[in-house]
Formats: sequence, structure tokens, C-alpha cells
Amino acid sequence: MIRYALVCDQGHEFDSWFADSNAYDKQAKRGLVNCPHCGSTKVDKAIMAPRLAGARKNNAVVEAPTAEAAAPTATPATAPVAMMTPQEQEFRAKLKELRDHLTQNADDVGAKFPDEARKMHYGETEHRSIYGVASLDDAKELAEEGIAFHPLPILPDERN
Repeated sequence: MIRYALVCDQGHEFDSWFADSNAYDKQAKRGLVNCPHCGSTKVDKAIMAPRLAGARKNNAVVEAPTAEAAAPTATPATAPVAMMTPQEQEFRAKLKELRDHLTQNADDVGAKFPDEARKMHYGETEHRSIYGVASLDDAKELAEEGIAFHPLPILPDERN
């Protein structure tokens, strides 16, 4: 799976996940990638900070700092902030509602997610809603096997 930062011709920025770069190219060419804000199908990849694989065992991904993040701040108590439009606040609230619904109505299988997803996909266990964690390699393997899944939305304040 690969996440792209995208921007439409109206300047709206958003992220989306694809199986690989070819999947994005094919979907964009067919007009299947559209802006969640305005519906425009004139979408391009936005400039992104590189993501570097960390040395940790869990295949975690570490984002390279942007120029703004690397610059010294006036005091250690300051942090970047943003104002959201009412539409962005509504979209964020809906993402939180979706995440809450999924986690409240599914079984948390934790690190067993790839194994449980495979068992259900291949008919070894009964299908049910589950969520958990998977490494990037596990996610790629699930996608290659044709197992349908999607990442849960993560909101910025959940990382604090």
C-alpha cells in the first residue's frame, strides 16, 4: 500500500491510499480519483516529505522533518497550529465518527490482524468485522492476495 498526498485543480489537498503507484496512475487516468471536497477529478500528486524506513523491528515508518519542522522555534512551548474551515471541521468530525463506529462494532485482534484477515478470506473462519495492526510488509502481502482492507482514519490529535 502507498499513501499519496494529492491536490485537485481547485487547490484542495487530501491523502489517499493505493495498492501501488501503477494503481494510482490507472485510476487517475480513468477519472476514478476525485477530490472529497469538491468532487473534481483533475487530481495530481502533491509534493510530499520523504518517508524513510526506520531501524525498528516493527517496520515503522519515520517521516523526514520538513524545513519548517527543522527550523528552531522561539520557545519550546510553541507548536504549529492551523485554523479549519467549517467544512474541514465537519469532514474531521465525520472521520472521527467513522473510526468510532468501526472500532465499536468490530473485534480488536491487534497484531493478529493479518492472520485473522487471511482466515476469513480463505473461509477458515466465519467473516466478521475486525480491526488491528499490520506492518507495511503485511499490508502489501494482504493486498497482493486480494484481501480487502483499509486503514482506519487517524486524526492529528490522536498522535499527541
